[in-house]
Amino acid sequence: MNSVISLTDIRRVFSMGDQQFEALKGISFDVAAGEFVAIMGASGSGKSTCMNILGCLDLPTSGCYLLDGLDAGGMTANQLADIRNKKLGFVFQGFNLLARTPAIENVELPLVYAGFHAKERRVKALSAMEQVGLSGKENNHPSQLSGGQQQRVAIARALVNNPAVILADEPTGNLDSSTSEEIMGLFTALNRQGITIIMVTHEHDVAAYAGRQITFKDGKIISDTKLAQSVDGGEPMS
Repeated sequence: MNSVISLTDIRRVFSMGDQQFEALKGISFDVAAGEFVAIMGASGSGKSTCMNILGCLDLPTSGCYLLDGLDAGGMTANQLADIRNKKLGFVFQGFNLLARTPAIENVELPLVYAGFHAKERRVKALSAMEQVGLSGKENNHPSQLSGGQQQRVAIARALVNNPAVILADEPTGNLDSSTSEEIMGLFTALNRQGITIIMVTHEHDVAAYAGRQITFKDGKIISDTKLAQSVDGGEPMS
């Protein structure tokens, strides 16, 4: 399989006054197309810094980051914004939906930034909402949806541009255990369709849905384990 993500000797140093803090200490790993990877580690381990670099929200101090064959290291801010919109889908703990905007228009947002015409945006957004089991909820505002449904809208928004990778940051952090299982079942079903997913989580039961777990400690990778997916998430529920 081709690597859709390739990190080589990534270091990230933050300056705080006259002090320097090395958040990442030369990490390297590849992610093949179609993998489902969980990134774990305690607070301060470097996993969030790594996720910011993977998401082209931050640049490494040194090292090489290739995203779908493109070198993110030498890009301008505008180029990084463009690659975020075209190559990446983001799912956050807090959903990050526009409260006064119907679900369908929340899903369309990446397509607006990408310059798609309204008719094409609507077709793609309807398809993405169907993919996550939300047909019939297109005109509901976030306040009219449960937490699990709001996260499904966020996942549809992440899918709508057909990204190379979905990056999920604690996607079940604001959900109860039953709804968390539903959302992880949806991620599992999407991964079975060939979608590459990288997820940050501190919950071992959530990480168990992934086929690979990478654990960070003190800015380094201390384990990188491929697993038989031990949790059967089933198909997405409507």
